[in-house]
Amino acid sequence: MGSSYTVPKRTTAIHANVDIPGSKSMTNRALLLAALSDRPVLLSNVSLSDDGRHFIECLRKLGFRTDANPELRQVKVYGLGGKVPNRKAEIHVGSAGTAARFLTAMLALNEGEYLVDASPQMKARPMKPLLDSLTALGAKFDYLESPFCLPYRIRGTGFRGNRVTLEANISSQFLSALLLSGCNGPETLHIDINGEVAAKPYVDMTIRMMGDFGVRVVNDGYRRFEIPQGQHYRGTDYRIEPDLSNACYFWAMAVLTGGSVTVRGSSLRALQGDIRFLEILKQMGATVAETEEGVRVTGPEHGKFPGIDADLGDMPDQTMTLAAMAPFAEGPTTIRNVAIIKHHESNRLQAIVTELSRMGIRVEETGDGLIIYPGMPRPIVVETYDDHRMAMAFALIGLRADGITIANPECTAKTFAEYFEVFDKVVRE
Repeated sequence: MGSSYTVPKRTTAIHANVDIPGSKSMTNRALLLAALSDRPVLLSNVSLSDDGRHFIECLRKLGFRTDANPELRQVKVYGLGGKVPNRKAEIHVGSAGTAARFLTAMLALNEGEYLVDASPQMKARPMKPLLDSLTALGAKFDYLESPFCLPYRIRGTGFRGNRVTLEANISSQFLSALLLSGCNGPETLHIDINGEVAAKPYVDMTIRMMGDFGVRVVNDGYRRFEIPQGQHYRGTDYRIEPDLSNACYFWAMAVLTGGSVTVRGSSLRALQGDIRFLEILKQMGATVAETEEGVRVTGPEHGKFPGIDADLGDMPDQTMTLAAMAPFAEGPTTIRNVAIIKHHESNRLQAIVTELSRMGIRVEETGDGLIIYPGMPRPIVVETYDDHRMAMAFALIGLRADGITIANPECTAKTFAEYFEVFDKVVRE
């Protein structure tokens, strides 16, 4: 595809059925749960994106046997009942936040010495709240570059406590990491939350998936969590849902063009929090129906929709999607409660403001979000900041504006390597 992709402008409604790879978030949770289970687990419809492949390679470096079949999107993981086979290993998590946080907790709460390295992008992302909690439980960290950042050496001594306090307002992955490995200790683990929990649906996903593998979590209003002692993961074959974070771009196409898009295999009962973005699309005039094939979104006639005021705190990954749609609304669009995305793969709030401003779109950054005003974007090459969601979401602008080119489309390999192939096919049909 080269180093850029120019979006073909669409002058008619899009009507399409789309296949989306498995959820990255569910895949990496399932990989860890399988590795901690008491028997081999076959995972199907896995996401073999960069993040998924890094996670699998890390498990292999740690001594776990994994058999992957990319064509069938299946991975078999041979769990060892909560034990890490190799007591000494070096792993590289790439840019995968889930791998960095989940594997750090698993290794810190086992016994052994492990070096964890990462990409420059991941080295810049926050880790301190998780590392502080793991230190309180007995782990030791030697920082090889910057304090409380990757890379570091973990000296795990097993559980040396049963109660921690955690700040989870920057990333829900800190809490998910502690929960996923929290049943390995000899006592009930108590986690007290200091402040708010970011992106709660991802925590809900973690707890529901843990339950699918036989471990119960007590959630006391997101203020306190408890994992009762004596539980362990029971291996069970598991199918991953289509990635709804990625599905939302295609559902958004229906709204922008006044068409209809069905994502095959999707369900309104999905575990993933981004299913709630369908409520946002309804506010913009879309209708949503669950069919035998999957969830279908039908956009408003002629792609005319109002500006809305939306709290995306529970689905921050969709900030870029709504921001890309906002210039074509019939009034201003306000996005609230998404300060968390300043700490994602890029400073996404800043990236959105920069790129929309370069297009000539008026946008204001508030304390925790954005106000975006209607206007016709002018042609530009969109910088993507090596951020897959900036690339995927901002391509939507080119459906209704001339000359929108996406730089470095290959960055979508983090979660959906074939995104622009699927996107291009849908737009040109």
